[in-house]
Amino acid sequence: MSTSNTRLISIANLRRSQRLLVSVPIRVTGKLPNGVAFAEHTSTLVVNAHGALIMLKEAVQSGQVVTVQNVATEDEIDCTVIDVNSGPDGIAEIGLEFQRASPKFWHVSFPPADWSPRNPEAKHFAHDHFASLPGNPGSIKK
Repeated sequence: MSTSNTRLISIANLRRSQRLLVSVPIRVTGKLPNGVAFAEHTSTLVVNAHGALIMLKEAVQSGQVVTVQNVATEDEIDCTVIDVNSGPDGIAEIGLEFQRASPKFWHVSFPPADWSPRNPEAKHFAHDHFASLPGNPGSIKK
């Protein structure tokens, strides 16, 4: 295995929590560097127990604190902007980190740390699950 592949695997193993690609409608509020308050409706691209990746039109800066509201639940949490990258159409991709881990904020179930779709148990479960669905040619008949 090449050195770069080993490094990528090591970085992936350092993640504090599993990432999920899920779109959760949110409202982001805060103050711009000039002190003007803003509020913007957007949605998540990726979530985890420690924050999210979102797209945001407002010009926020790394280190800035913003408040994220989960629109569905109206729960709010303070976040620190940890990463700002240019995205498509001039809308920035923003990495947000909760000020304290909050795995229940998104109201989704995160897989356990050792979960992998390559795990033999996952393949067995998926095969049994889909085989038992009505109308599936390989469905299990009882």
